[in-house]
Amino acid sequence: MQAAAKHITPVSVILGGKNPCYVDKSCDLTTTAHRIAWARFVNAGQNSLAPEYVLCHPGLREILVRELELCVHEFYGRNPQESEHYGRIASVEHYKEVKDFLSCGTVAFGGQTDDRERFIAPTVLIDVKETDAIMQQEILGPVLPILTVQTLEEAIQFMNRKDRPLAVYVYSNSQKVIAEVLQKTSSGSFCSNDNMIQCLYTRLPCGGIGNSGVGIYGGKFSFDTFSHSRACLLRNTAVECVTYLRYPPYAEKQLHLMQWASSLSRTNRWCNIL
Repeated sequence: MQAAAKHITPVSVILGGKNPCYVDKSCDLTTTAHRIAWARFVNAGQNSLAPEYVLCHPGLREILVRELELCVHEFYGRNPQESEHYGRIASVEHYKEVKDFLSCGTVAFGGQTDDRERFIAPTVLIDVKETDAIMQQEILGPVLPILTVQTLEEAIQFMNRKDRPLAVYVYSNSQKVIAEVLQKTSSGSFCSNDNMIQCLYTRLPCGGIGNSGVGIYGGKFSFDTFSHSRACLLRNTAVECVTYLRYPPYAEKQLHLMQWASSLSRTNRWCNIL
């Protein structure tokens, strides 16, 4: 943005954020777990649109953790380090940052690491506090904290205490619940009953808001973002008998004539002339 400012050039910037995922009691937990596990653990979690944390009712947590673990076994086997479908952290520096997050809360499953390979197993954390380091920074790794809330209102309040994220996710079979989360939160994008796939729809814009970024891209939105829309009006010198009314000196008669001409314009009878 500093470089662009020298040339008075607009920019589109994706900065990331803490994408919340609310899991409602009415959802299909098996499908929900598959979709969350795929989004959080694909590419070893290095996806800016992946869910950063899950909010659910305390009564759901144990079941959701079990379903997520079953998904990891289904996707990557009992030992993900041996799976050809599971990635590694891209850099040593980031590997160390993600590894440090494993000290937050309690490891429900996963947690294995290998410094030589920059390997971190798909991991779910429970008993994480809102003040823990993992809740202050973007994870970009295969670690998913699950926090509990008693009500939907509490979940929305929790989301809104954070900076506005790239995406907000909600899993529910209730359209009322989905609508309430959509209306009462702010994010670059929103997706119900799935994760990350909103970026695949070229008719939807991708982008952030606030601390998660500025500007949008995707499909025609990319063309519009990186193009300059030049306003161009081609006129002629005809109908000066009407347009002269803009010139001073001004009088009540001119005002009335302009109001009359404007009323005709609104009915589209004189649009081309005015």
